[in-house]
Amino acid sequence: MPVDSLITNHYTHGSLLHSIRDGVKALGKTVDTIHIDDLGPVDEFHIGGRIATQSFLDQLDIDAIHHVLDVGCGLGGSSRFAANRYGCRVTGVDLTQEYVETGKTLCAWVGLASQVTLDVADATTMSYQSDSFDRAFMMHVGMNIDDKERLASELYRVIRPGGRIGIYDIMRIEDGDLAFPVPWASEPAGSAVASPAAYKDALEGAGFSIIAQRNRRDFSLDFFAQLLARTAGAGGPPALGLHILMGSTAPVKLKNMMENISRNLVAPVEIIAQKAA
Repeated sequence: MPVDSLITNHYTHGSLLHSIRDGVKALGKTVDTIHIDDLGPVDEFHIGGRIATQSFLDQLDIDAIHHVLDVGCGLGGSSRFAANRYGCRVTGVDLTQEYVETGKTLCAWVGLASQVTLDVADATTMSYQSDSFDRAFMMHVGMNIDDKERLASELYRVIRPGGRIGIYDIMRIEDGDLAFPVPWASEPAGSAVASPAAYKDALEGAGFSIIAQRNRRDFSLDFFAQLLARTAGAGGPPALGLHILMGSTAPVKLKNMMENISRNLVAPVEIIAQKAA
């Protein structure tokens, strides 16, 4: 079962903001001219990046009047995208202090600091009052949370009646040993991958109704094929990209994840659920 220190140690970079500043400079931009779309390749830490985010979040029917919770927000890339696209207010939570502090700076760079709030918090024991949020989402987060029932219960508590939640996680499809390291864990002890059925059982047990589910395996394999082709064509990774977050082990992590998905051991899966009005 993953413990908090194992998770935060896996994700902590040490000089993340400095590396992103270097990437911004390599793009020929400054912190005053950088745009939210420029940051997308580095601050959307999930399969499919910005394309996947938009397709996923559009299913939540987010409105400008909504207060949205981003669970496991990382650098806050999806929080900023949601705030910018839908005009809503977003609160993001993440265990990793460096991600949250870096994310706050990025919000300031793109002028969204007043619309997006990022907090260090455990998704299974949040301090927010009950019925605080109209919508909630998590993207590639549950693989680090063993207690899916406790997570679902906490999401149900903080979502208002009639609210909708979305989960886009790497989920277990078939039995078999996964190749490690992967982007979410350096070793098996840091991984808590579960099946779509386990997620659905936890959500329904908490009181949610499942309204949609989609396996994104084919999309993910196509995404990786295009990513590899672009990287090869450019002679290396872009100035801003997920390799900054994953460090020197990025190639092997991506290789192992592609292998695990190709063998159909895991796949990125979306689940949309709703709390009764």
